[in-house]
Amino acid sequence: MKRYVLIISFILNTGLGLFSQSAPAIDENIPYLMTFGGNALTSWGDDDFCQIFFCVIPSSQTDPVYIRVYDPDTGGDLDEVKGELNTIVNFSVYAGKGCWSDTAAQSIYLTGNYKSGYLLISKSFGVDMKYNKKWYSFGPFNPSEGEYVEKLGGRVFKIIAQGISGDDGNIYKYFLSTSPVENVAVEGGNFFTYKYHFRLPDDQKQVCQIYPYADDKTISIQVSNFDWDNDGIIRLFSVAKNGIFCDVSGDNLWTVREFPIVAEERNSSIEIQFIKNKSVKIRNNNVVVAVRNQYGVSLPFYVVPIGGVPVYSPKIRMK
Repeated sequence: MKRYVLIISFILNTGLGLFSQSAPAIDENIPYLMTFGGNALTSWGDDDFCQIFFCVIPSSQTDPVYIRVYDPDTGGDLDEVKGELNTIVNFSVYAGKGCWSDTAAQSIYLTGNYKSGYLLISKSFGVDMKYNKKWYSFGPFNPSEGEYVEKLGGRVFKIIAQGISGDDGNIYKYFLSTSPVENVAVEGGNFFTYKYHFRLPDDQKQVCQIYPYADDKTISIQVSNFDWDNDGIIRLFSVAKNGIFCDVSGDNLWTVREFPIVAEERNSSIEIQFIKNKSVKIRNNNVVVAVRNQYGVSLPFYVVPIGGVPVYSPKIRMK
């Protein structure tokens, strides 16, 4: 009983719920997202100094929403400092037609009109201790301003974090809220991205997981990761795959491995697990992950997996 009381107390004190719209989500066990300044070395774990996230607001939501950013400044207790503090990271929110549907917005490459839609608000953060371990709220946003996408179940907004200058690492996270001053979940909301840039925990006992979604057209996937730095192993789980090993990348390198997708895995989420190195402690490890289908089209990672966490079925594997 004492254990459950402590868990509930933790949830209440942090302002998060078990079904909250945070990115990363609690169940992913990823501590933070990361974006480095535009003059950083890619060998520090960020291949393009830009992270694009989308949030889906269900059609039933009519009250204003806010996109909250935790610790948006660079140079605080959480950030990765590289010598002199000189980094500026810009956060910008987009909505309207093309916000999501423009193919450039869904690409893992920063080409074309990836800033599609219309700009709602933009703010750049440098060294500013008033934002250290504090929340900053963008909004209010009228849900009707988002791009309506029927197959995604609502209206879509886009938030881009982009390193403008400097070489330090900005460590942060998001929350989709109905309040500007606290984290109050938007019922039925969700975050997703096509290229996940994140910080792994330092604790070697921790296991992180993210969830790409394979639609009905997917017959194979290419799982790519960047700058893994010998930090353990990466495994793939689904209804038909029970912990298949993925290739892991070296310092400042991409690696990719292709996996077939059987019929039962389509229209469901796949789990990618990141299992820390147990013999060598790797600190402050940043990694980038992307998954594409047989056509080279990027698959989305939902922080709350569509259809739930996949459960392996030996009967499917034997078919």
